[in-house]
Amino acid sequence: MNDAPLRADARYVLYWAQMNRRVEANQALAYAISLANEQGLPVLFYEGLTCSYPFANDRFHTFLLAGVPDTERELQQHGIGYLFYLRKRRSDPNDLLYELAKHAAAIVTDDFPAFIARQHNASVPAKTGVAYFAVDSSCVVPMARLEKREYAAYTIRPKIHKLLPQYLQAAPNPKVKHPYRFPRHKLHSDVTERTIPELVQSCEIDHGVPPSLAFRGGSAQAHKHLEHFLTKNLSRYAINRNEPTAHATSDLSPYLHFGHISSLQVALEANRYAEQHKLMPSEFLEELIVRRELAFNFAAHSSQLDSLSVLPDWARKSLEQHRKDARTPAYTREQLERAETHDDLWNATQKELLLRGKIHGYYRMYWGKKVIEWSQTYQDALDAMIYFHDRYALDGRDPNTYTNILWCFGLHDRPFQERPIFGQIRYMSYDGMKRKTNIAGYLREIQFLEQTGKDPFRLG
Repeated sequence: MNDAPLRADARYVLYWAQMNRRVEANQALAYAISLANEQGLPVLFYEGLTCSYPFANDRFHTFLLAGVPDTERELQQHGIGYLFYLRKRRSDPNDLLYELAKHAAAIVTDDFPAFIARQHNASVPAKTGVAYFAVDSSCVVPMARLEKREYAAYTIRPKIHKLLPQYLQAAPNPKVKHPYRFPRHKLHSDVTERTIPELVQSCEIDHGVPPSLAFRGGSAQAHKHLEHFLTKNLSRYAINRNEPTAHATSDLSPYLHFGHISSLQVALEANRYAEQHKLMPSEFLEELIVRRELAFNFAAHSSQLDSLSVLPDWARKSLEQHRKDARTPAYTREQLERAETHDDLWNATQKELLLRGKIHGYYRMYWGKKVIEWSQTYQDALDAMIYFHDRYALDGRDPNTYTNILWCFGLHDRPFQERPIFGQIRYMSYDGMKRKTNIAGYLREIQFLEQTGKDPFRLG
């Protein structure tokens, strides 16, 4: 990512875990290990959590901190150094990366086309004074292999499938030749499961968003969700994936977003289990690889991820023709945030976001369509959906998030019959949801969450 050379008098190779906060099946960390072995150096794994990232709150901090003990334990087993820095207050040091770079032969980090990693990888390399490498550890088929923005799933699918035999293989796992033996850095933050609530409360962040009722962070929890999905849900995924009350999906999106598990590893495990039990995993792999990597392709080749200008021409023209259509009812962002609409299903989906930190994928489409229908302008609708995900969603601020939100406006979709407000954009109705899903069961489930503060479907 820059023209700086490897440092000759270095102490280590530095892996900066921005998004892929894991040890196993991490191509970026594997590259750092290989580079360190070539240079006769150890590896230092640096992970930071600052109080100043956008929408920093108890939910995100709790989820990320829960993964730190897993990471530390695994790194010790591999002989890799670990520095976890919890920057609690804005007055605390904010230049640790640059301090570490002074003693690094090179910096290796994550190639990620959204959120702060995208900003960092654009601005930091020129300031480090040392070679800076970004490695794609998020996709099965690397983003760089698809050289242009794809129009839809049907255009990217054959390209992905052509490349899959090359990339659907176990990630490299080089052994560390030179264990890290330097003392702990003075800014290292010790984290245990018991101390997480206290650490979160000590941070200068938004304490108005509580931890998720459904999800606990960390690689161990990610693998627990994967095991549960394979043994309980993969066999019924194709039939029940669009029924929220069936709980047939993997619920891995928060763990994929924060890098606690690898999509490559998930795909390989799904294939292995399906072969052993004579199942067909194609529908799941379509979502995990083709649809997810369509979103990464969009993010990688788009200058803006939060603008209606990125929509296809037909969608922008259709929305322009209907921008003055009357919205009745119309709700403010505050009313939507508090789930105060006339629609009991929509209110329940919003409450699921507030309580669990994630909306079931099928209902999230309905959720988004109604935000469009009830907002004064299309831009208001887009801004509200992004804001809600930025603040509450454990799988928010992700290429998938931006793509799924913009899909509601026509991205990666096709024209439909003309109607008010939506124009030729796909429309979804309450009656349609009632025909296709168990709304009554879902309403009862969300009511239970709200009343008890407990999620019976939480794993561990």
